[in-house]
Amino acid sequence: MLPPTLSDDQFVPFDDRGLAYGDGLFETVLLLAGKPVLWRYHTARLAQGCHRLGIPVPCQEALDATWQGALTAEFEVLKLILTRGSGGRGYAQPDQVAPRLLSRRTPFQPSVERWQKGVTLRLCDLQLARQPRLAGIKHLNRLENVLARQEWSDATIAEGVLADSEGFVIEATSMNIFWQRAGEVLTPLLDQCGVAGALRAALLEQGVVTQASLMLHQLADVERLWVANSVQGVWPVTQLLAADGSLLQRWSLSQPDPFQRLAHQLLGIA
Repeated sequence: MLPPTLSDDQFVPFDDRGLAYGDGLFETVLLLAGKPVLWRYHTARLAQGCHRLGIPVPCQEALDATWQGALTAEFEVLKLILTRGSGGRGYAQPDQVAPRLLSRRTPFQPSVERWQKGVTLRLCDLQLARQPRLAGIKHLNRLENVLARQEWSDATIAEGVLADSEGFVIEATSMNIFWQRAGEVLTPLLDQCGVAGALRAALLEQGVVTQASLMLHQLADVERLWVANSVQGVWPVTQLLAADGSLLQRWSLSQPDPFQRLAHQLLGIA
């Protein structure tokens, strides 16, 4: 096993397996004052993805090197891309895998207005395919999410809701979903498809949320609804639209929002 090839915005070879087949993983990490937020959860998910795909796990020193450097802004986003590297014939992997690790840091400004005023969601027509071997991990093949995001261009719609082929609510196009029922905050089971976010993992570990199933037709009847991830934080949902744009449900904002407050404390942005 060879150590990962480190790269920072450098040329990706034509035969890179991540480029050719989506054979790899990625992480998007919030940096606050130059330090990665929820880093343990991001590296744990990356390692889980490596085990699932059979890609050698980068050493911690190589991963830590991607965020160490001069501070460019109070908030930054670090994107990591890990591919299996180059080689192999067709889909067959090379005899000796040399993973390729790429990284980029960019300034970022979270949407405080969406934290405070809430957002509008719409249902997506696209249905997520079920594949338990890929469920939860953040692999590079995100074509379902790309196609779902093409379904709307209205800038007032912040996110789209994705269900699987059986009609279970799974996630938003780039965020996890949370809802309140009988005073309890819940989030979908992701054992068949979907991405298990780092913030979601931290909230589950803290006992703030519980996993449960929710059918698409039940979504309009929940007490509260949120979308969240470890970069954007928590957006309370004020409106839910059908795919045709018709209104399905409205929710009033609750101030203070205990769920948002607890989640933002975990992100260090309380």
